[in-house]
Amino acid sequence: MRHIPAVRRRRLGEELRRLRQRAGLTSGETARLLGWHQSKVSRIETGVSGVKDEDLAALLDALGISDPQLRALLGALAGITGGGPGWWKAYGGVIPPRYRDFISLESQASSARTLETSVVPGLLQTPDYARAVTRAALDGLPATTVDSLVEVRLARQEVLHSAAPLELYAVLDEAVLRREVGGPGVMRGQLRRLSELAALPQVCLQVLPFTGGGYVGLSGPFVVFSFPHIADLDLVVLDHLTNSLYLERKEDLEAYCAAFRTMQAHALPPEESVDLIAGIGDGV
Repeated sequence: MRHIPAVRRRRLGEELRRLRQRAGLTSGETARLLGWHQSKVSRIETGVSGVKDEDLAALLDALGISDPQLRALLGALAGITGGGPGWWKAYGGVIPPRYRDFISLESQASSARTLETSVVPGLLQTPDYARAVTRAALDGLPATTVDSLVEVRLARQEVLHSAAPLELYAVLDEAVLRREVGGPGVMRGQLRRLSELAALPQVCLQVLPFTGGGYVGLSGPFVVFSFPHIADLDLVVLDHLTNSLYLERKEDLEAYCAAFRTMQAHALPPEESVDLIAGIGDGV
């Protein structure tokens, strides 16, 4: 069975328990319907063990869950991408499991709140900027691998342009705009792209100017994902050089969501942020 982070096993189990209770079934009744031992249902619902593709499909059928978006989201939590938007499987030899995990969550989220302190968020990067960032962050990679990673970065951006697009709230430190990743030409193109994307109704882009001094997010970037259908499923993702950390405790979620609200309040309004971006672009 595939390795699934504990945070996702627990969240999946909690939601499956809620759906079972909504269906008016006990764990024993559910087990009998499926020909399972009751302990198997209990292990899945408590997050002790993951769930196989075919077992999740059978369980959702038994619970009367037919909504394709909900089934796809639960499948993403279980690490199953075959029945949903799993385009990233084609890059299995290039991107590590943690990155695939991140993409699967991103693809099913309804909104994302992100703070970036040094680079443009991946969902807003141009191809040239993405290539320059990849080469700088992962020095020594073969050109073909860099190309594949850039393809993945650009494919991820489709979540902003789907029929039900991801709502993206991005707060950027002014340093993101002034660091000339890839050189002046690349940065001019990237800054123009930011201005264009900021005009989309599903994108809210704000800048924390240097004149604002210190702020609560200086300790590092983060993303908060929120999902449709499932209550209290928000996740905080902290990205590190070699790993990603998922935070699920209520206290952590509340702290990061409060911090993001504070940064939004102290950042320039969206219109002024776009003006600053354009001004910096004119000077590059």
